[in-house]
Amino acid sequence: MDHQGQLRRAATEVGIPDDEIGKFTAHLRLAIRLSGGSGGAPVGQFGGLPRLPVGTDWPTAGANPLPFIFSVDCAALPRVDGFGLPAAGSLLFFLAHQEDHLAGATGDRRYARVVYLPADTDTEVAEQPHIPTFVGEQYDVFATLVARLPPWMATRDDDDDEDDDDEDDLSPFQQQLTRDLERDLPHLGELRALADDLWPPDEGLASADIGGYVDDEVIRSIAEQTLAGREKAGEIVVPVAQWYTQLEKEQHRLTSEWVSLARFSLAEEFYYGSFVIRHDDLAAGRLDEALSVTEFSE
Repeated sequence: MDHQGQLRRAATEVGIPDDEIGKFTAHLRLAIRLSGGSGGAPVGQFGGLPRLPVGTDWPTAGANPLPFIFSVDCAALPRVDGFGLPAAGSLLFFLAHQEDHLAGATGDRRYARVVYLPADTDTEVAEQPHIPTFVGEQYDVFATLVARLPPWMATRDDDDDEDDDDEDDLSPFQQQLTRDLERDLPHLGELRALADDLWPPDEGLASADIGGYVDDEVIRSIAEQTLAGREKAGEIVVPVAQWYTQLEKEQHRLTSEWVSLARFSLAEEFYYGSFVIRHDDLAAGRLDEALSVTEFSE
């Protein structure tokens, strides 16, 4: 579906200039929100036992099985402009959240797994692992679309003129972004309202979000690792006094390069799980390049 065209038509009807609409839609992403309850045909399954290829063992980290979080039928999901999910087949997400959280700083990726099963794969319901409390409650999930903007656009409040939104508290790079927004998108508030009208924010509890922007803290961590890796390899030299500015610029650049593959909460364990991937890797089907970041929410 031409989601950008939907927004363009709605914005044109209220008189917003075409070039401004184009700049806004270049940053607009739609996320697929998965929720329980009812709402048409189910698109996936949370908890329970997954369907795995016939004769395939349950994914493990060493000798320990990885907890199954959820699966989705890619063909049943709404298609989203610019989001390169497979058109068919299934995606299954496994995560040992405590171990992944502790291993995050070491680069150990054993405790999280994204499994893609092509549509023609012969599958069967997997046997329950030997851990008694391992399998969570099973329920179907349904999909809705919600509008997402990058953090530096989503948090800008055009109606708050008090002290120019405390601009003095912003870094020089953030101040420049603010000035660019004011210059390029004078109708930003109206455009955001139109996007929310077309794809309303869901204030209810969601099981997971697929797509959209990577969380600010996660993309910042990737930016830190990227800069540190380039310095170690001798590609760049960043003076200490310029490190924060360079980090902000790298984080801003990577925001457009990476996409959130899945984000979900583990309420009973107080964790958030997040799988992120580069657009190019997702489009090429390189799902093994997805990174996991597990955050402790308490």
